[in-house]
Amino acid sequence: MTATAVPSPAPPAVVPPLTWLYVPGDRPAVVTKALASGADAVVIDLEDAVADARKSYALRATAELLTEPRPVGTGPAPAIHVRLNALTGPRAATEIRTLAGLPALAGLRLPKVSGAADIRRAAAWAAADRAGHAVPPLYALLESALGVENAFAVATAHPALCGLSLGEADLRAELGLRDEDGLGWARGRTVIAARAAGLPPPPQSVFPDIRDTAALALSCARGRALGFLGRAALHPRQLPVIERAYLPTAEEVERARETVRAAAGRPGACALPDGRFVDPAVVAAAHRTLALADRRPRCAVDHRPPYEAAHRPPYEAAP
Repeated sequence: MTATAVPSPAPPAVVPPLTWLYVPGDRPAVVTKALASGADAVVIDLEDAVADARKSYALRATAELLTEPRPVGTGPAPAIHVRLNALTGPRAATEIRTLAGLPALAGLRLPKVSGAADIRRAAAWAAADRAGHAVPPLYALLESALGVENAFAVATAHPALCGLSLGEADLRAELGLRDEDGLGWARGRTVIAARAAGLPPPPQSVFPDIRDTAALALSCARGRALGFLGRAALHPRQLPVIERAYLPTAEEVERARETVRAAAGRPGACALPDGRFVDPAVVAAAHRTLALADRRPRCAVDHRPPYEAAHRPPYEAAP
């Protein structure tokens, strides 16, 4: 019997964001500039970046922005996400109900998630008074030992849950870690839980030193080796470093092309002419590499001093 050729898996239709820029929700001018920064996603922060006295204003300003046409630069428009206040506090329910139906909202980022019940509660708030409307995409931030322990349960808690992230600042404080070496297990746990649940690879947590781009590049290389994809940023100057670290190299692209070409039309596993053994999972990974390679760099932006002066980040705890 002649084996039927099985085509190689198609590349994914959408490449997840590589760069996520946090901005304080109570500073609309900074948000507007962030939308032209080249970031794939802008995360408007209503939590750590905003003082308690300004949180109501930040919510109003964010809702107004998400209702109106977005001011963007000449490149592709970034996705706009919003990081809410803690689900256990008094503000989150109102924030979710206010923002859930707005047309420019790409996702709600839920801080300090400790278990599946948090996701289901947020989804219920988003669905309240909106019968027939889909729950907006939800993203869980794991910032505690309990959250990390429950990572897979969180990742599978609700169909609207679209991604996980690790909030390392709070986690390090809770665990009493003096440096990031102790975070290896939690990072691996987050990546495995996301992939096991069929979610995209999570982005890395922020790198708090906005001036040391060499250390940022090294940290990104380590994160990529662990299975992360992309990273959150506190300042626009970090974006090109993150983007370069996570886009495939020319050598990786060529290797992926060779793999896809050699495996085309071959069912199952096979040996390539150079002696490498590949199976469908390896071929699928090669397609993902090529999809990333097709993504044009966006972050080669000259952030002049007036922008930098306006973007003083008082929120180093952002995940």
